[in-house]
Amino acid sequence: MIDHVNELADGTPRTGPPPEGAAVAVWSLDTRRETVAGRPVAEAGAVLDADERERAARLLRPADRHRYLASHLGLRVLLGSYLGLAPQEVALVRETCPCCGGPHGRPAVAGGPIHFSLSHSGDVAYLAFAGVPVGVDVEETPSPEALADVLPLLHPAEIAELSALPEADRPAGLARVWCRKEACLKAEGTGLALGLTDPYVGSAPAPAPVPGWTLRDLAAPADYAAALAVRS
Repeated sequence: MIDHVNELADGTPRTGPPPEGAAVAVWSLDTRRETVAGRPVAEAGAVLDADERERAARLLRPADRHRYLASHLGLRVLLGSYLGLAPQEVALVRETCPCCGGPHGRPAVAGGPIHFSLSHSGDVAYLAFAGVPVGVDVEETPSPEALADVLPLLHPAEIAELSALPEADRPAGLARVWCRKEACLKAEGTGLALGLTDPYVGSAPAPAPVPGWTLRDLAAPADYAAALAVRS
């Protein structure tokens, strides 16, 4: 588990130089904040690009829209700090999808000087930055109803492991599995296109090895789980 997760709050973030190779910097953000690094979330539209503004506008619930704006404002502030650019000057693109070849793969910085990943769940966002492909995921502990829906979609060994847990422990176990799996799928750029069966990540307190990736759990707030996958 990585115990040190930087918190992005009101002050200017001290990022230092961009991470190189498999070194990773991880940040967390309370997406309920009204300001991020001194910038009002209500004015985030002046920093985000047209695609981000369009995505935010499609969110009908004001709380969801605020979380989206806060997390993407935070992403741009951190990328700008690492790259020596104003947040609005960071050009974001989509890589080629590894499944179909379409232009909707992993989000990336134009020119690829740094790799990043963003995840948000509930009121928490996690952001990871590295010199190689990286995926981060944070998940709020799911409800028993969500557990029943997702459980049959997992790897057979994970289904068996979670089913063997006491009923009260299964939602937290699923949160561990889900965030580990999502971190790997985000790092690969496939997302959920190929389903949730692979890779096998396990539900134990420590994740199972995943070939080609270093998979680690992250420190997370109560009732959340978080994980990080870095190309090895």
